[in-house]
Amino acid sequence: MSNIQALRGMKDIMDNDSKLFTYFVDNCSAIAKRYGFNYLETPILEETALFKRSVGESSDIVSKEMYQFIDKGENDVCLRPEGTAGVVRMFVQNKLDRAGGTHRYFYHGPMFRYERPQKGRLREFHQFGCESFGEDSVYEDANIILMIADILKFFGISYKLQLNSLGCNECMPSYKDGLVKHLDDLELCEDCDRRIITNPIRVLDCKNGKCQEQLINAPKITSSLCACCDIDFVKLKSILDKNGIEYEVDSSLVRGLDYYTKSAFEFVSDEIGAQSAIAGGGRYDRLVEFLGGRPTSAVGFAIGIERLLELIKPKETKEELIYIGAMCEDALDVVFSKVAQKRGASKVITDYKVRGFGKHFNNAQKKGATIVALVGDNELKDNTIWVKDLDKKEEQIIKMDEF
Repeated sequence: MSNIQALRGMKDIMDNDSKLFTYFVDNCSAIAKRYGFNYLETPILEETALFKRSVGESSDIVSKEMYQFIDKGENDVCLRPEGTAGVVRMFVQNKLDRAGGTHRYFYHGPMFRYERPQKGRLREFHQFGCESFGEDSVYEDANIILMIADILKFFGISYKLQLNSLGCNECMPSYKDGLVKHLDDLELCEDCDRRIITNPIRVLDCKNGKCQEQLINAPKITSSLCACCDIDFVKLKSILDKNGIEYEVDSSLVRGLDYYTKSAFEFVSDEIGAQSAIAGGGRYDRLVEFLGGRPTSAVGFAIGIERLLELIKPKETKEELIYIGAMCEDALDVVFSKVAQKRGASKVITDYKVRGFGKHFNNAQKKGATIVALVGDNELKDNTIWVKDLDKKEEQIIKMDEF
């Protein structure tokens, strides 16, 4: 009988990878909190209708990549392919759209898309994201972009910021009409022909080389913005300029999801391949309304965690690790109790076996201990414990109660 393996495109996170993973998530979370965001967790399993209505049936995610099935209650459900829709569903379900004010959340967790696995792209992957509701000021768009820049700076990851405006309900319809007229004369791929009917601006996001060659002269979204969208876009660029954030305007940047309006952005890095996206997001002022809520301004982003892990080098901070061992049978209970007590403030490991001094010492070093503490017959009799600080190379015998 053959061993059962992890499914293709899904992998275990363990050992050094798990340390790197938690290092990344912990520090992203700390930065998000400094920006006023609170932690949120939403279910991995949602109704399929949530993503069809939000992400859009024209998107590759919905049309090709979702893990969708009928459950035992005859419900049409799927594993979440992205995080924003679930957060918006939570926002509406809890009537926060009626509460007023600004609501900011960050989250992290697994997402699922059935696509061809490759380096940095898995079928089960993890994202860190932030969503802000109730703030229509373009300063919030800039706030989100500055947060991503701070995150990438903390981890020492170089990037380029690509920026675009997708317009709003006032200027987008006329732009789409002009774009469709232009596209009708081109020989595009089958996917693009479908997108022209469902959501023509998605054609600009096509990865087919022949399509991209023909799209060079396509109308630019930024040339069709209404006065309001144009003012916001100019203001956003001005804010970024004043805060030292370099960017380039990419008029073909539309993101892979249908719910974006106005500002859209991607952070790309050459370190993981030619112009590969490592973070992206934008404004989606109509999505809360699409999902049954009251019209609410919203903006957010997501970072693909696996795509960044290979670029991260943790800052060297040696963590204190105490190893406590027993050198005689009678010392085991004393050691176990002392371990439990010390864990109230420190990271502590032990060995349930009675070992000699040398074996305990070697065991402690292999496990990366910074302090070794041992109890044998003499220490039991005197109610003491032998302690050595491996970094300072200092050892002493102290009273058990003082340890």
